[in-house]
Amino acid sequence: MVTALITHADGLEHVTPEGHPERVARLEHVLHALEGLDLRRVTAREARDADLLRVHPQRYLDRLAAAVPDSGLHQLDSDTWMSPGSLRAARLAAGAAVQAVDLVLEGAVGNAFCATRPPGHHAETETPMGFCLFGTAALAAKHALDAHGLGRVAVLDFDVHHGNGTQDLLWGEARALFIGSHQMPLWPGTGRAEERGAHDTVLNLPLAPESGGAEMRAAWEPALSRLRAWRPELIVVSAGFDAHQDDPLASLNWSLEDFRWITRAICDVAADVCGGRVVSTLEGGYDLAALSASARAHVEILMEAAA
Repeated sequence: MVTALITHADGLEHVTPEGHPERVARLEHVLHALEGLDLRRVTAREARDADLLRVHPQRYLDRLAAAVPDSGLHQLDSDTWMSPGSLRAARLAAGAAVQAVDLVLEGAVGNAFCATRPPGHHAETETPMGFCLFGTAALAAKHALDAHGLGRVAVLDFDVHHGNGTQDLLWGEARALFIGSHQMPLWPGTGRAEERGAHDTVLNLPLAPESGGAEMRAAWEPALSRLRAWRPELIVVSAGFDAHQDDPLASLNWSLEDFRWITRAICDVAADVCGGRVVSTLEGGYDLAALSASARAHVEILMEAAA
């Protein structure tokens, strides 16, 4: 089996202000880092309204559509902007996650990585925030549950910022286990261990500033035991690489080997409980060199697991 790489050139058409950390160069550098790897390259398609409505109401879709500028930039909040190409880029990112679920569950590929932008794990039910417009990882999980009829899905998030949007979108979903590690304290301020979801299916793993790989592994090892006991039929990963020691937006000290470790650990559980079925989607990572190297390390482990 092979690993799919799902992306689209129009992800580069989501433009942000000069100096904004979530910039076009992020996707350019990730795609350059993945050149030469033996991946099944798939062109992303836009998510349909029916897909997006699994996690967002129609009034939210209408509000985003009305906010797209004819030219220049439109500011949604202090961090989140739209350019004329932003809505299509976000719909392609969401659609890529849906495609990835389809390809993996149909057995066409062993696993998949979506190299797309904008990211998605901060978008709440009716609130764009933290650079994000649509809840991509939550949408992938809901698509697997509702369109493919799975009974249990897990979403794992190792971005340095708490996946508040994913937590919000899956809070009442008894069929989805959400596990996320993140620096605390740090924006957006959510992600306390006491936040457990309506069905005790949320597990937050707050990590102290300046902590590194040892602390990360100590938090994730029991969480992975819970994941194994959950026995998901698919694992969705929010792959943020901003916990890297060189990232400018936070202060965790992960190395490349830490990203390899968490990816391998996830794939090992997937191999044992769900036939290796993993769908990963790009979230944060704002030092371009660290992002590129980390994304390549992540994908190389996915390839090893799929082989």
